[in-house]
Amino acid sequence: MSDDISVQERYAPNNRCFGCGPANEKGLRIRSIPSGGEGDELVCTWRPEGHHEAFPGMLNGGIVGSLLDCHSNWTAAHHLMRARGLDAPPCTVTADFHVTLRRPTPTNGDVTLKAHVVSSEGDRVVIEATLEANGKVTSTCRGTFVAVREGHPAYHRW
Repeated sequence: MSDDISVQERYAPNNRCFGCGPANEKGLRIRSIPSGGEGDELVCTWRPEGHHEAFPGMLNGGIVGSLLDCHSNWTAAHHLMRARGLDAPPCTVTADFHVTLRRPTPTNGDVTLKAHVVSSEGDRVVIEATLEANGKVTSTCRGTFVAVREGHPAYHRW
């Protein structure tokens, strides 16, 4: 995969998800890119704006959750695609996720999301992720993401 195109742009260019949809002009439009290492880590650099703040200079916790949720979900989908030898990732949804807000996240520059696979069994993938700002981890996430089948509302969403 080219270093300049995200998994969202490559596999779901018409997706309108608030967090990760390239086609949502008012969304966060994160861009998750495989790290190039041996594992299934995805990395994202994202720039907050003033309307993402909870109070001056600090990122809203709900936005933090959305960033971690969508980035982790794409990490799971990318993992399943690679593990199954598919040409495109299966549609995955969040079964559960827990975010720990370790410190306020400043909005004075880029933030970095990193997510990796902890375990995978069948259609379920457990992901751990971090959000970093100014070189410090500000939030962490652990979640379970599941590939959905035909009949689920998210099936074929990308």
